[in-house]
Amino acid sequence: MAETIPAGSTTDGVIQVGQPTDARVSALASYDVADFPVPLGREEEWRFTPLERLRGLHDGTAVADGGVKVEVTAPEGVTVETVGRDDARLGKAGKPVDRVAAQAYSSFEKASVVSVPKETVLTEPVRIAVHGEGGTAFGHQVIEIGAFAEAVVVIDHTGDATVAANVEYLIGDGAKLTVVSVQDWDDTAVHAGQHTALVGRDATFKSVVVTFGGDLVRLHPRVVYGAPGGEAELYGLYFTDNGQHQEHRLFIDHDTPHCRSNVAYKGALQGAEAHAVWIGDVLIRAAAEGTDTYELNRNLVLTDGARVDSVPNLEIETGEIVGAGHASATGRFEDEQLFYLMARGIPADEARRLVVRGFFAELVQQIGIPELEERLIAKIEAELEASVG
Repeated sequence: MAETIPAGSTTDGVIQVGQPTDARVSALASYDVADFPVPLGREEEWRFTPLERLRGLHDGTAVADGGVKVEVTAPEGVTVETVGRDDARLGKAGKPVDRVAAQAYSSFEKASVVSVPKETVLTEPVRIAVHGEGGTAFGHQVIEIGAFAEAVVVIDHTGDATVAANVEYLIGDGAKLTVVSVQDWDDTAVHAGQHTALVGRDATFKSVVVTFGGDLVRLHPRVVYGAPGGEAELYGLYFTDNGQHQEHRLFIDHDTPHCRSNVAYKGALQGAEAHAVWIGDVLIRAAAEGTDTYELNRNLVLTDGARVDSVPNLEIETGEIVGAGHASATGRFEDEQLFYLMARGIPADEARRLVVRGFFAELVQQIGIPELEERLIAKIEAELEASVG
């Protein structure tokens, strides 16, 4: 199915829209790093990534000489454990699908496991603070939600480090999990991560990925379905500043009948050499009758010198589906919008802030945690105050 480009969007050097390709570009999956060749930058899954800025995470030269402090604050009834590599829950959601994720899986020593018992409905979020303390570190986290339980989990990344990590979400039958992953690293941090969700029968998974900080952030959210009736909503927002590389590569594997997915990511870019990459791969396998899926990516370029690569891929192997579609568009700041607001007495700087806030508002509201929403809006305001005039 061809991608949809709304009126007013541009494709002339600001955005590159991929040709229809096999969505299974990451078909190789293994716990063993040796099964993945060292990327050279010409491979489909690596062609947008500046490999030299990964600091050896991709070629085996990175040495675990640093630290990442993980603190979990959880409501009563939630179990928080630090486990060894032999714990049966590790790797249950899925295998690593690229060399960095496999390196992280092969290199971590202890994993953090957060478990919510079945039929437990949490009234407060589980908060996981991940703080980089310099150097290179490898990590692994598992979030396990029992059948018919409901939980919200906030994972907050701050500090400075070079980090490769895997996060697994195990969502029981009939359960509901919302995860908000915030990448608010220092400007010198590097973060490469794979997030894999295994969605149970009639379960609901909502992911909100928010990326602001870091020199390079490369995240790989993935969804697989364990039984019919599963629903997944993947939302994301990113603000890419001068010199930053932010890359989000999504893969939704519809291999089970009567499941649903919806994806909506939005980004704003400003400054020289700001580079954002969004890859949205959706595969509807032959057995996945009754699938309903849609993915959307929008980008707002605030200044000259910024670059966006947006590639939606949709592969369908059965005609017995409810619906499937995707859209990708990038546009520059609209002078008409500014004129409309300024004509009503709003100063130019405030008008720009209002336009960007409106662009992100729908996704910020998906978070559902007022203090976190206010923090992110304030972060957007600070970014705009620094560079948009």
